[in-house]
Amino acid sequence: MPGTEDHLVGAVRAGRAHRVRELLWAGADPETADTDGTPVLCLAVGAFDGYVAEALLDAGADPLRPLSDGTTPLLRAVASGNAGITGALLARAGERLAEEDREGLLACARRWSRTGAEAGLGRATGATGPAGRRRVVDRYHATEYDMITLGGESVYDGHLAVLTGLEALFGVRRSFDELLARALARADGTHADWSETTAVLGDRLDDETWEAALSLRSDPDPLRRLFAADLVWHFVLLDGPPRAEEYLFERRALDVLLPWAVEETDPAVLVSVLNGLGELDDPRTEEVVLAHRAHPDPRVRSKVPGALRRTRTAFTHPEAWEVLATLARDPDARVRATVCEHLYDFQGRCRAASDILAGFLHEDDQMVRIKAVSGLANADDPRCVEGARLIGPVDRTEWPDSWLLDAVWRYERRRSG
Repeated sequence: MPGTEDHLVGAVRAGRAHRVRELLWAGADPETADTDGTPVLCLAVGAFDGYVAEALLDAGADPLRPLSDGTTPLLRAVASGNAGITGALLARAGERLAEEDREGLLACARRWSRTGAEAGLGRATGATGPAGRRRVVDRYHATEYDMITLGGESVYDGHLAVLTGLEALFGVRRSFDELLARALARADGTHADWSETTAVLGDRLDDETWEAALSLRSDPDPLRRLFAADLVWHFVLLDGPPRAEEYLFERRALDVLLPWAVEETDPAVLVSVLNGLGELDDPRTEEVVLAHRAHPDPRVRSKVPGALRRTRTAFTHPEAWEVLATLARDPDARVRATVCEHLYDFQGRCRAASDILAGFLHEDDQMVRIKAVSGLANADDPRCVEGARLIGPVDRTEWPDSWLLDAVWRYERRRSG
């Protein structure tokens, strides 16, 4: 195996997506296999690393490559229980999937969904329990799973989410109630089963699904209300040209979400309602969201800065800067980080924004410090120089883009002409 391929295997195992792309650009073969004959794409699937898998797919790795055990990387992705990676490989398989391939993928997902991740892993490895279980956040697909480990192997417990996505892609239309039952089965609004179901239903953009969602808005069960709010939010995200004249869900959503944001008592549901409002360009949303600036739940308070920001260059509400300054001193770090997120690339160049950013230079979160320094540098505020010294060591190999880290360098270049 040439040296470049050795380095590629190492980068894939280490989960360094940026390094993987560099090696592929340098000529490494995306179909490289390790010393055991396992293709690097399968290594990425087995590590649940969507970013590395995407890099390999972009370079031409074949998701339908026949493997010695009769599987393919795509079939292994389905068995892994990771809906995001499965979707990425499916997108590259495209029209090459024969009917037999589709049936095999569906059968695999149904089998794992029926037996459950732990029993399925025991059957695959021959090992007996107890299995290890821990919650993981999959940032590639912005969702969560339980990772099940048994017999030295691991899978995610997202096989029902995988099945839901496969069925929708292959034209198997499940009823609203059946998909709702899938989402509610684990009573967990953050799991992939939930997010995949709302995505599939939201993609329909039809009156039947819209009305079914709204029927849950006043349900006494907050989890059902959360499902409705997430679905309305999904409709708002997808609505727009060229289908706007036909569906107009964005206009309908405003009439639904404005009073809902006033009446909702459950914090998790309220966050989802405010997420939907944040996607709507209407000045009435500002007052409704501002009413929650002192809400006892930090997740709700975190939604206020985004609602105040009308454009990249303006916070137009008369109380905007006072509210932002207050939230920048919030006792919850997540709220403070959200304020920084909405100010570091603000192009209004005002003293109020710079003063708030300067207050983030001593935050414990390094990313907040980096963004605060970048924002100050972009505003030509000299406090960025001292702020850069407070950032601390940064591993640039983990940064696919270095423009944030180089903001002070650009500032000093501008000063020197």
